[in-house]
Amino acid sequence: MSATLAPAARRVARFIAENPPLALALSAAELARRIGTSDATVVRAVQAMGYAGLPDLKRHLAESLSGTPAEAMRQTLAETSASAARAVDLAIDTQREAVEALAGAEARATLFAAVAALHPLRRILVFGIGPSAALAGYVATLLGRTGRPARALDASGTALADQMLDLGPGDGVLVLAYGRAYREVSALFAEARRLALPIVLVTDSLDHALARHADVVVPARRGRNRRVALHGATLVALEAIVLGLAALDGPRAVASLDRLNDLRAAIAGTRHDVG
Repeated sequence: MSATLAPAARRVARFIAENPPLALALSAAELARRIGTSDATVVRAVQAMGYAGLPDLKRHLAESLSGTPAEAMRQTLAETSASAARAVDLAIDTQREAVEALAGAEARATLFAAVAALHPLRRILVFGIGPSAALAGYVATLLGRTGRPARALDASGTALADQMLDLGPGDGVLVLAYGRAYREVSALFAEARRLALPIVLVTDSLDHALARHADVVVPARRGRNRRVALHGATLVALEAIVLGLAALDGPRAVASLDRLNDLRAAIAGTRHDVG
């Protein structure tokens, strides 16, 4: 197909093939700006690829990036032929592909933009529920160690309301979310928009209707289409953001880590005869 496209359309097709999460999240105008062409060219290229329009392409991308966990595991195990060695190879190869995609110029630019958006904030709230809750807690801890006030938003259901209660001016949210616009992430986006808080989204497939409200979208792949989700690239993206923030305020990061060491030493040397 790409060989029959005009040069400008080939550039659009190549970008979409290499960055499906971004193509799902961005509008025609945003895609055009990233690719260096016009939104009309983007629309014509999508139609030349066999789709009725950009919404039709996005439906296809959403379907290709989705699937139930059981189906994903079934497909992944089918590839390994019940071989542990093949499963290990598959995991390593998949993670390498995801990190290599993150190292591309477009993805790096989103990481730089994420750091720039989060740097001025007085506090960073890291959202992640389900399997992502552990990542949210880990990142909040890393941010705190480098002197950045941070807290995890990791509760499911109505319990999330308590964690969102004190959101206010000077806050921003770093969101880990995937797939459909489930109620917790929809509520968080709505509250962040109401309060005009910056939103940085790390995703590979979040519904476009919600993702378009993020200030920055970092495309971190969770593995191959319709295969089990692997979070190595997500972790790399998050640690890159934390390190980028530390680099922008090195003295505060070092001072905070020095204080952490002092507190650890005090705890390690504490005797039970105090008081």
